[in-house]
Amino acid sequence: MINSVSEMQKICSGIKGTIGFVPTMGYLHEGHLSLVRAARKQCSNVVVSIFVNPYQFSPNEDLALYPRNIDRDVKLLTELEVDFIFFPTEQEMYPEGYKTWVTVDKITQILCGRSRPTHFRGVITIVTKLMNIVDPDYMFMGEKDFQQLVVLQQMAKDLNFRTKIIGCPIVREEDGLAMSSRNKYLSPSARKDALCLHNSLLLSKKLFKQEIISSNKIIAEMSNLIENNNGIVDYIEVVDSQTLKHLAELRTGCRILVAVIIENTRLIDNMEM
Repeated sequence: MINSVSEMQKICSGIKGTIGFVPTMGYLHEGHLSLVRAARKQCSNVVVSIFVNPYQFSPNEDLALYPRNIDRDVKLLTELEVDFIFFPTEQEMYPEGYKTWVTVDKITQILCGRSRPTHFRGVITIVTKLMNIVDPDYMFMGEKDFQQLVVLQQMAKDLNFRTKIIGCPIVREEDGLAMSSRNKYLSPSARKDALCLHNSLLLSKKLFKQEIISSNKIIAEMSNLIENNNGIVDYIEVVDSQTLKHLAELRTGCRILVAVIIENTRLIDNMEM
């Protein structure tokens, strides 16, 4: 396990063969592990970072409560034969006098960016730093955070990173709930209510197959289902999967993204039509 930025840079600069990188905030679940397996399958070397990034949390969010279990994480990654685990401190990543932030315009100000205005600045900055440190050939990220995936692909393109960012399918519990570290916060009754995210997306797909393509109509139906299961809708949006531009009508290949508050826990999910 590597804690030093300079040591991690030195190791990665000397690696022969391809590097696959998986950035995480730890408390690993099957969603994270699926990314590691994808990296292991495609690359000769795999690096996983574990860093709970304080700057992607808003002041009223759950940084202090965010679940952590580094011993369990290391055990899981060792079983998957990860080559290096990068586990820096906050001081190592943001030393005294730190003043630089990376932003992507416009597509960070919609969807999750509306209710979490400082979130993406923190995400983009830490991922930029990690990509500079590891310099991977490929970086593997889950499609559950679909806006994040598109934003980071835009950043990598605009800043001429050589790294190719690969989106991997959402991993779900047996009942359909998208895996997330925040699911731990849910009480048993809220855990059942949280199924409304996936169920609303399944409803949208059913309506689309019935040739109902009005975004407003489908969003209204999804909202009713969510609200009838004790969910508070943050947003439901139909977007172009490349640009995140709002679409008035559904079409094959578009995405529906949802963010819902269940018992004070904000959950997200999405589905391709």
